[in-house]
Amino acid sequence: MPKNPTVAILYDFDKTLCPKNMPEYSFIPSLGLRPEQFWELANQLSDEQKMDRILAFMYLMVRKSKDLHKNIHRETFVKMGEQVAFYEGVTDWFGRINAFGAQNGVEISHYIISSGLKEVIEGCKIAGEFDKIYACEFHYDENGVADWPKIAINYTSKTQFLFRINKGVFDISDDDSLNRYIADDQRQISFKNMIYIGDGLTDVPCMKLVKTNGGHSIAVYKLREKAQVQHLLEDGRVNFIAPADYREGRLLDELVKNIILKAAPAARLSQIAKKQRRELQDREETPDIPRTKG
Repeated sequence: MPKNPTVAILYDFDKTLCPKNMPEYSFIPSLGLRPEQFWELANQLSDEQKMDRILAFMYLMVRKSKDLHKNIHRETFVKMGEQVAFYEGVTDWFGRINAFGAQNGVEISHYIISSGLKEVIEGCKIAGEFDKIYACEFHYDENGVADWPKIAINYTSKTQFLFRINKGVFDISDDDSLNRYIADDQRQISFKNMIYIGDGLTDVPCMKLVKTNGGHSIAVYKLREKAQVQHLLEDGRVNFIAPADYREGRLLDELVKNIILKAAPAARLSQIAKKQRRELQDREETPDIPRTKG
């Protein structure tokens, strides 16, 4: 009997699971700046230098810290993760959704694909819930001080991680396997079994890719800010929109559970078909051994 099919839920982080951009909780205040001041400086740097906006904010974090004679260590960022607050229902969401999946014969896996900082995410209270965290990350020098962006993930480069999860190529340094052709029925998690949850325009390429390939995309929004994602639904870029309320019985909870219920039988049938094709191929590749007369 094949193992239970897997449904992968993929999340942005900032303003999807937590209400603010993660540097705003403690890092930006430690520089003596208001969030709007920091982002204005980052955007100005990007515009003046024709610089990727993600690289611009990462560079500005290092530069401003050096200006204040504050060295940033990995542990500094991880410690900041403890200050991140989440939308209602997030902290017990994963256990509830995993249990619902198990009750319906589905294994649930969770992934982060974010332009935020991996180090901060690793320090937050829900870090252990994810099978993999893909996010921006710093390189640290021989003294353990952040000196260069090691990984910078912008809104378009996010899509590569969908293919990594789809193909089961999780090592970010392994481009050869990622670009190698793998037949659809040999891939680890079908796009049809993906649910992407994000908050806005920076998630559009991922949302559209998942939706176009048969999966489901959900744009979440803060209460009274529905208009900011309404156009994504109108333009056909997402399947659904919902308030960023992860509590049981709320719309987001209902949507995800119904997608899981829909995906379960289709994934099961696909598994059986894949198993039968594999058995047929094995028989075709196994030569008949002539019997000897005794």
